[in-house]
Amino acid sequence: MRRPGWLAPALALLSIAVVSACSGSAAEDETPAPFAGCGTLTAPPPSAAAAPLLSAAAAAPPASGAAGGAAPPVAAGAAASPGVALPDLWLPCFTGGEQVALRDLRGPAVINLWASWCGPCRTELPVMQRLAEQAGGRLTVLGVDTGDSRADGASFAAAAGVTMPTLIDSDKKLLSAVGRITLPVTIFVDAAGRYVAHPLPLDARSLADKVRTHTGVTVTP
Repeated sequence: MRRPGWLAPALALLSIAVVSACSGSAAEDETPAPFAGCGTLTAPPPSAAAAPLLSAAAAAPPASGAAGGAAPPVAAGAAASPGVALPDLWLPCFTGGEQVALRDLRGPAVINLWASWCGPCRTELPVMQRLAEQAGGRLTVLGVDTGDSRADGASFAAAAGVTMPTLIDSDKKLLSAVGRITLPVTIFVDAAGRYVAHPLPLDARSLADKVRTHTGVTVTP
């Protein structure tokens, strides 16, 4: 049976579209990330005087492809209470496929939830980067790119000079688990693993005040 004259060009266009879509997906997965690796987030402290691990999670990472499971979420908009442990979540490191257990973070710690599409986050994230540079080994500082595409997150961070270790949370699991629905959110964790979630953007002075209040670490604004 002879094919209609229009069929061959149509099939060619369809093939090009499929190849382009696949190439775009692959390119996004391979977007270079400006962030540091996540190996130091759960590493033992360099000395007994340094901050201890928050906990020693015995559970294995979730099956490949799963970002982790959370305890029953707090009602949206509810304030985090001092004394509450970090959600039992595993999130992938932005620079690689390894999963990081939040409850294994070396504390005290500051966790900043941000996204490239969030205007206040774009102003606040460089402030968090400066905190990471000032904190040295006294404070673990990391970002969580939330509800964002990998390409957009990496592009914004590179332009803003953000290199602190960063996790990626496309499904907003952590945001939901701490009872928040909007970004940015900054989570302050003390050395015992208790956290407080702050839902508004912070400038350098406000951030330094809250770091001192909630983690006991003093930094210069």
